[in-house]
Amino acid sequence: MGNRQTLTNYVRRMTGALLKTGVEAAVISPGSRSTPLAYAFASTQQLKTYMQVDERSAGYFALGMAKASGKPVVLLCTSGTAASNYHPAITEAYYARIPLIVITADRPHELREVGAPQAIDQIRMYGEHVKYSVDFPLPEENSAVDDFVERQLNRAIAVAMTAPLGPVHINVPFREPLLIDLEGEAPVMTFVQRMAAKDQLDEGTAAQLIEILSSTDKGMIIAGELPVHLDKKAFWQFAKALNWPVLCDPLSNFRAEVPADCAELCIDQYDALLKSASFCDRVNPDVVIRFGAQPVSKPLSLYLKNIRPQVYVAVDESPEFRDSIGIVTHHVQSTPEAVFECCVEQPMTAYTKKWTEANKIAKMISSAHKGYIGDEGCFANQLFEGLPNGVDLVSGSSMPIRDVDTFFRKTDKDIAIFSNRGTNGIDGVISTALGIQAARKRPAWLVIGDLSFLHDVNGLLATRFHETDLTIVVMNNDGGGIFSYLPQADMPHHFEELFGTPTGLTFAQIAQMYGAQYDMVRTSEEFEGVLQREKETPLRIIEVFTDRPASVAAHRKMWSNIAERLDAHD
Repeated sequence: MGNRQTLTNYVRRMTGALLKTGVEAAVISPGSRSTPLAYAFASTQQLKTYMQVDERSAGYFALGMAKASGKPVVLLCTSGTAASNYHPAITEAYYARIPLIVITADRPHELREVGAPQAIDQIRMYGEHVKYSVDFPLPEENSAVDDFVERQLNRAIAVAMTAPLGPVHINVPFREPLLIDLEGEAPVMTFVQRMAAKDQLDEGTAAQLIEILSSTDKGMIIAGELPVHLDKKAFWQFAKALNWPVLCDPLSNFRAEVPADCAELCIDQYDALLKSASFCDRVNPDVVIRFGAQPVSKPLSLYLKNIRPQVYVAVDESPEFRDSIGIVTHHVQSTPEAVFECCVEQPMTAYTKKWTEANKIAKMISSAHKGYIGDEGCFANQLFEGLPNGVDLVSGSSMPIRDVDTFFRKTDKDIAIFSNRGTNGIDGVISTALGIQAARKRPAWLVIGDLSFLHDVNGLLATRFHETDLTIVVMNNDGGGIFSYLPQADMPHHFEELFGTPTGLTFAQIAQMYGAQYDMVRTSEEFEGVLQREKETPLRIIEVFTDRPASVAAHRKMWSNIAERLDAHD
């Protein structure tokens, strides 16, 4: 497809997305770089366009329209100081809570900061005077880019229209030539339908949601990371009424304190199950409803992205809902508790039974996972099985959280699980665990890798100033264990140097420096004894020596066994 057609499709998609989200008017300041969008807006019958040569006046003109109509108004200009002249009106819009959709055309990336004319730094140029800002990619034939553009526009306007209302900024680079085909209209967008509700669903939203939940016997609930104080009882009443399988991320905290009559619905082995391609083919849902963030599991994300359910409802209190894989069709901007009120009673279906039976098979195999020398999974299995009631478990963000996902099985114990998965970094984990323990005033266990431990070893200083009740289990595989599961591991050249990064360090002396009880573990038998030993000091460090290649081999053998048993069962 030619560049002109690509550019035409790109700006038509943008226009269609704006129309879909309720935009009816655009104020245009003439200029060259904004040509593609100016033509797209002017040639779209459903969009009313207004011209104002002076950008400062154009900004206030658009502000007046938005103020009077209560609807979002687009403001479009070319690159350079034209965008600067919008700032006074944007500032007024921010403090007056007026929904302006500011679109600044920009030079392509190769012309930025190299002395090109009409090229200034436009990234986040309005600073704190806009509620949201995003820099778009250049036009290209790429479905992922199409999804990004449409969903970012939907998100930006949702932010603009969420109290307090206000302006948002979209920076769009274009490369010459800038002309588009004028024939045709903006496509009808079928992407995310926003169902604003807040703390209580209005009658229309509730009725629509009930209709969705009642429309299929092949539905799925996904529970991602959620606040620890969420009403678990209300959630399980909702799930039990639907009788849908519930794929519980460990950070949802729905794997703990599971009611006996709901235990069968709690699917805690989905990460392993979805590594089987044949099982994936047998369990495609029609409707998915997700509470909280997208779960940790990569197989789950790949599975959902591949099947793209016809209806995928994300319940998220923020207009900036989380959809990293671009499959959400309905966004309920609401608390989870408000949605729990939409009680739809259904009998358990064959679809749900497929999940529950498969989960039992995988649980039987994962719970028996032991005896592999040097395998972190075996140690994780022992640790999670042996955790006492009434403690908190904090997980590192790299390999440890994957083992929590695999080996922390549903339980009636009161165990809350935490991890820094906002950005998935390995830094600050010790300090986070100490902060969690200080706030919750009950014993905490931290499972962490050796590199992550080294990253925040100074965090242990807090134990010198505050009461502490923390046990740290360091999985010391002498480097970055997660990389051994990635494609980089298949390229032996420079792997250890760049990704394995062995340090050769052990932590007995660090434990001694902080007066911590210290144990060194190399076998499952040693670990069993250590876990049964009483904690003698406020800080305890258990250093478990593991082997990266052995861990990879053992994990893969377990996943293969699960897949084989699933196929045999079916």
